[in-house]
Amino acid sequence: MGAPPTRPADRALTKPRRRLTSAVAALIALLAVGAGVLVGLSTPAPAPADAPEREFSAARAYRNVEVIAAEPHVAGSAANDRVREHLVATLRGLGLQTEVQDAVAPEAGQLSGAAGGATLARVRNVVARLPGTDPTGKVFLVSHYDSVQTGPGGNDDAAGTATILEVARALTTGPRPRNDIVFVLTDAEEACLCGAAGFAADHPLARDGGVVLNLEARGSTGPVIMFETSRNNAKLVEVFGKAAPHPVGTSFAVEIYRALPNDTDFTAFLDRKFVGLNSAYIDGGAIYHTPLDVPARVDRGSLQMHGDNALGLAREFGRTDLGDLRAGHDDTYFPVLGGLVSYPGWLTLPLAVAALLAVGALGWLLRRRGRATAGTLAAGFGLTLLPVVVAPLGAWLLWAAITTIRPGYAELLDPYRPVWYRLAVVALSAAVLFCWYALLRRRVGPAALAFGGLAWLAVFGVLLAVAVPGGAYLTTLPALAGALAGFAALATRRDGPWPVVAVTLAAAVAVVILLPPVVLLFPALGMGMGAVAALVAVLLGLAVLPVVDLLHPRAGGQRGLLALRARRLGALPAAAAALAAVVLAGVGLAVDRFDAAHPVPTHLMYALDAGTGKAAWLTREKKPQPWTDGYVDRSIAVADDFPGLGNSEMRAGPAAAAPLPAPKLDLLSDTRTGDQRVLRLRVTPQRQVRLLTLHVDTSTATVRSASVAGRDVPVEPGGGKWGFGIVFHAPPPEGVEVTLTLVPRGGAVSVRAMDASDGLSGVPGFRERPEGVGVVGSHSSEMLAVARTYPL
Repeated sequence: MGAPPTRPADRALTKPRRRLTSAVAALIALLAVGAGVLVGLSTPAPAPADAPEREFSAARAYRNVEVIAAEPHVAGSAANDRVREHLVATLRGLGLQTEVQDAVAPEAGQLSGAAGGATLARVRNVVARLPGTDPTGKVFLVSHYDSVQTGPGGNDDAAGTATILEVARALTTGPRPRNDIVFVLTDAEEACLCGAAGFAADHPLARDGGVVLNLEARGSTGPVIMFETSRNNAKLVEVFGKAAPHPVGTSFAVEIYRALPNDTDFTAFLDRKFVGLNSAYIDGGAIYHTPLDVPARVDRGSLQMHGDNALGLAREFGRTDLGDLRAGHDDTYFPVLGGLVSYPGWLTLPLAVAALLAVGALGWLLRRRGRATAGTLAAGFGLTLLPVVVAPLGAWLLWAAITTIRPGYAELLDPYRPVWYRLAVVALSAAVLFCWYALLRRRVGPAALAFGGLAWLAVFGVLLAVAVPGGAYLTTLPALAGALAGFAALATRRDGPWPVVAVTLAAAVAVVILLPPVVLLFPALGMGMGAVAALVAVLLGLAVLPVVDLLHPRAGGQRGLLALRARRLGALPAAAAALAAVVLAGVGLAVDRFDAAHPVPTHLMYALDAGTGKAAWLTREKKPQPWTDGYVDRSIAVADDFPGLGNSEMRAGPAAAAPLPAPKLDLLSDTRTGDQRVLRLRVTPQRQVRLLTLHVDTSTATVRSASVAGRDVPVEPGGGKWGFGIVFHAPPPEGVEVTLTLVPRGGAVSVRAMDASDGLSGVPGFRERPEGVGVVGSHSSEMLAVARTYPL
């Protein structure tokens, strides 16, 4: 028997008698829930210097931030030596067993400083231990104390290092923990993660593994997010939700980070089968790795949150039996109003299928009850793809237009004051959704469109459950809540209050689940990928469509002037959101201007071939800023002349040759065995440098094996002229010994040595940056490279 005809006035899930009152009440409820979500993501008030001794105090920690980040302190520099001395003195002053691990260590993760080469560094890690009373394992608190060459690292990672010092102080004031607590302050993280790799691979305390809590920062403010875990994290997440006072973290973030080519010190421990959690605050990314990352830019609330969580987790893991923290599965988890909700990952696919079936059942019931037809349900499902596609595309076009007006944004992770632009993207997403809804509401019907939104949420939930399980909750749970609300609305009188209550509760679930990723995706991915946040914002809008419908006149039934008035009223939300998007983007452009305190970022390098006397200015800017453009005039490939700078093409310009020496290359021994030649070399910098590189011309020899400072390195020949290379960070003044076993191709073997220092002030032709022109946060900014080819 077919469904009864669907009258226009009967196409909605709700039909309250007091529509305006219902709409206002529902919106107030959702705004209150949204406010609660935002409060749950906010940072705590910083504790003062006279806070109780057993508590973490951001004020006390900040004193150490000021010492650590007094100046740039790249690995191997005299400034880094001074920081290390302060760390050792502080930890020993707490009565902790403290040592400095001095070693040559390889890189960790997928980072590489040379094309087709191997990266190492001399590292000096500071390691302290608080012995446990009855250890079942070890808990490692890890951060790096070195900075980039372009800035003092107030946030990255003086904040993490100072947090660990303050946590260590708090732990030593009370009863000793059951398990050993090891404080690991690593060196050369910025260069290659080599300090963490050297500790995890070679230090006796790391031999049996343990639980790692890594503290990082990629910005200057915002909540501390637990964004990465080891595999099979269920038990770790349980402890995190219980022991961290401010447990902000999502399994979706873990899935995203695992898919990205990014690494931190945590990577080195995962490579050695440790378990643990990785946390950072990430907002305020414009100052990341720049001269602006000074202590004064450290948000004390973010620092307090780092410390509260680290101390709570250290105490909990310190008393937990660490014998088996590996569960058989990952958990799905997400923040809810200041807490953490989690459930076993094996429930992900069943829940996604249940949501899909529930939405399908809702569609069948809508048709049976006469709220929709098969045609309108199909139309609602198909046409819902429009805002899902158009809103992210609109966000991308909006940012393309803004960067055309202000091209300096292209070199920034995020604008200095991004809030206006973020709100503009959200408003644009709302405008797309409201416009789509207003155009289709009368023709397709509110119930069919609501079904279409829930159906796509459910479909996405199944797809995510298969491909990205930790993110499936984002759409599965709102779809399931929406379907249940639909059942409740259909089971009660449509003109009574309960249908409105039901759809509002479902919308509240969507707000709780989808608002945090909208908020957190902006700083995580930057405005250049604001389209991702726009997509999630539209998914949130689809989940709350029954509440959006309350902003419109009742569905259908009007004629003549009443119909025209209804269409005009229905267009008001879309028009208001579109106007808000334009105004917010304009305010962003007006407010976020480049000036002395917020300079436009620029990138410049100087490279000299000491053998030929030729020099060049180089920049990685694809579209150079006016200041940089004064140095460069063409694009070149630098790999043939400076293989240590990588394979990418750069903009270049002529430069005067500075009287600078190349690294010295001494042939210590040269032996032959059959067709192989073994060269023992010493590469010695002739000035204070940050790194050394050595590359072999593979047209003159094939490298079979290599060792650096007695450590074997992998031989993975790359393309181009200099197919095999070695990069060594923080080289000692006496140089680095390299042994190459190779097969010559006839004649001399050609090798190219390069070193690099920081700072361009003494280079002929360099003009100091004017006010309003800054340094981009790059590991090669301000680099001065000198190279020379040696025939052997």
